[in-house]
Amino acid sequence: MPHSAWPVDPGVILPFLIAVALIELTPGPNMGWLAMVSLTRGRMAGAAAVGGVTLGLAVWMLASAFGLTQVLLTWPWLYQTIRWAGVAFLFWLAWDAWKSPGAGDAVSEDAPRRDLGQAFVRGLAGNLLNPKAAVFYVALLPTFIRPDHAGALVQALTLGTLHLLVALMVHGLIVLGAAGAGARLLTDAKGPWLRAGSALGIVAVALWMAWETRG
Repeated sequence: MPHSAWPVDPGVILPFLIAVALIELTPGPNMGWLAMVSLTRGRMAGAAAVGGVTLGLAVWMLASAFGLTQVLLTWPWLYQTIRWAGVAFLFWLAWDAWKSPGAGDAVSEDAPRRDLGQAFVRGLAGNLLNPKAAVFYVALLPTFIRPDHAGALVQALTLGTLHLLVALMVHGLIVLGAAGAGARLLTDAKGPWLRAGSALGIVAVALWMAWETRG
């Protein structure tokens, strides 16, 4: 089959997968926050958070494919506004983790449905308030698009979907690993100590995000 019949150049698929896998495996705010949620709230809450993060990535991917995220490069003040809103959101999550009585409970896989919905929404909001996700698509996707294949939009959506699958797998492994560690290490943790540890962990993620997204 001639390459022109493929929506994307088959020759770019493996390099693209390697690139996005290395990016996702590089420690970052998403990884840190998902690990904290899974450590303190268990595997189900971590999985719900992964769902929110993945949906947030999908929104940024679609926005980039349709050219909407270019405004972040055109208007740096908008990038900075989203950036600091994301940092502020993480600080609020840290405060909420400290003051909420339920945040200090022992790790449980039988998390109430409300907690799972909360983890999903927070994962979604946290990722939508991370402008580096948009810049990632703006900077990376065009380098793998070839003119002799499908239209740029189709190629961007195809490659973006591959990235979402890689991110989902990496984040899922983080959740499984962190939840397993949490079950072993935090079984005897008391409420106030667990709340303090969770809050401090999220503060560290917030500072990490502020550093990672500086531009």
